[in-house]
Formats: sequence, C-alpha cells, structure tokens
Amino acid sequence: MTIPLLQPILRDDMDAVDRVLGEALHSDVPLIRQVAKHIVAGGGKRLRPALLLLTAQACGYRGTHHHTLAAVVEMIHTATLLHDDVVDESSLRRGHATANATFGNAASVLVGDFLYSRAFQLMVTADSVAVLKILSDATNVIAEGEVLQLLNSGDPDVDEHRYLAVIRRKTAKLFEAAARLGAVLGHAGPELEEALARYGMHLGTAFQLIDDVLDYTGDHAAMGKNPGDDLAAGKPTLPLIRALKTGTSAEVALIRSALEDRNLGEFAAVLSILHRTGALEYARTCAETEGNLAAKCLTALPSTSYREVLLELSTFAVARSF
Repeated sequence: MTIPLLQPILRDDMDAVDRVLGEALHSDVPLIRQVAKHIVAGGGKRLRPALLLLTAQACGYRGTHHHTLAAVVEMIHTATLLHDDVVDESSLRRGHATANATFGNAASVLVGDFLYSRAFQLMVTADSVAVLKILSDATNVIAEGEVLQLLNSGDPDVDEHRYLAVIRRKTAKLFEAAARLGAVLGHAGPELEEALARYGMHLGTAFQLIDDVLDYTGDHAAMGKNPGDDLAAGKPTLPLIRALKTGTSAEVALIRSALEDRNLGEFAAVLSILHRTGALEYARTCAETEGNLAAKCLTALPSTSYREVLLELSTFAVARSF
C-alpha cells in the first residue's frame, strides 16, 4: 500500500485483503498464475478497497465480509486496467511493463475476464442481494464508460459534459460502489448510504481529474507510467478540452491535430499551451471542487478515526503527486 495515511489504520485489514486476493487468484492454469503474479507484484494504491474498508468500519461493521468484498473491488479494478492497457496499447504501468507488453494482448484480455468471473464467484459469498446489485450494476456502468471513452478517442470536439459522462462511469462508479458497499455492510440508513455513495463518486471524480493533470505534469518515476500516455491514446481529457476552448486559433489547431493523430511528438508544444491557457490549473480547481463536495458528504457520519481518514482522502486525492 503506497498511501501513508492509510497504513496505520488499515494495515491488518489490508493484509487480510491480500490473503483473500492470493487465494482468489490461484488457478490450475499456469498462464493465469503468471499474469496474476505479475499484476499483484505491480502494486498500486489500493484506494478502492481501502475506501470500502474505511466506510464499513466508520458505519460500525465488525465482521469479515468487508475483506472479501474489498478484494472483489480490487479484482474488478485490476480487470479494467488489463483491458484498458490493451485498448490504449500501453507499455508501462506502476513503473513496470504492462501485462499486455509482457504476455501479449490475448493473455491480458482473457486473464481480465478471469478476474471478472472470479470476482463474481467471491461476491456471492456475502449472501446479500444488495451487494450483488451494487457490484453488478457498477461493473456494467464501468463497461459503458470504457465504450464511451473509446468513442471519444481522437475526437477534439468532446466537451466537458461528454468528458464527465465518461469519468463518472469509468472511474468514479467503482469508488461510489466501494463506499456504498461499506455503508450496506455497516447497516447504515438510506440517507447515510446515499451520502457515502456520493462521497465515493466525488472522490473518484477528483482522483481522475488529477490523474489527467499528472499525465502532463507528473514525475515519470513517481507516476510509474509514461508521460503523455493520454495524448498518445487520443484521449480528450479536461486540460485539453479547456485549452481547446480558451486557446488561440493556432493553439487550437495544434491540439486538434495532435489529438486526432495521437501525435506524442507534439507533447512539449501541447504542454506549453496547457500552461499558457491555465488549463492545468483549471482542471485542478475542478478537482478541488469535487474534493470539497466529497468532504461535505461525511457530515452525517459519526466522528471516528475512520471518518477522519476519509476526510483526509478527499484532500489527498487533489494534492497528490502520484
């Protein structure tokens, strides 16, 4: 786990989640074991499972289903990453070669399918229709977001509304589901459940907005990915959308061409435009708004150390550099 503020309060719980993951990712098929070991070794922030653990315990849950469901959330997230890397033709994630770069596209897609199906095998052990509905709905919405992103790829006419429609589905939905699951496990009332779901949605949106900024400004070693991946994949993220709206005609023409051609060779020129137009700062401001909205959703939650960490996460999502 790479987020220091989560380590003291969740160390034992995350160890339990790792044990569930280790057992769940076992298979008699050698290639599945190889790819699974590769992606687990790649690490990650484990923010989504942590969110489920925190909200469950903030709502008073003291069982063990939260460990299993946190592992399910992480498996769903990992499956989406495997498929994303194939679609985007990515070669680096978390500082390591992607699974598709190491094992090939076919293996990555099929192991992603294995993760989805194993996740569904695990989620039924909670013996809760509510849990099944939340996770099945979330998985379907995430798939819709991935398709919407594909349709937006290379399109410089994507506006903020279309962009937000993608990230609310593709990224924020799993954050929302994780937070809602914690509330359901803790038997929170309907109002608190909805408030925590909104918290997750706003947190996930803020997280993705900062990801989009860091793709242009982040440190390569800290991010563990290649700078300009979004431009190379033709993704019209918020910084580009803002620059297309506020730049000069020449700047707009350059960005449109770079997006349509997925031309990473124009990265430096595009970055200069993003700085000059204030597009990066605009995206950060939007992320701050989402982070503040997330924090406000926690007002009905009892005052505990878990609530305090959830508040800190709403700040971390915006202030982070990785």
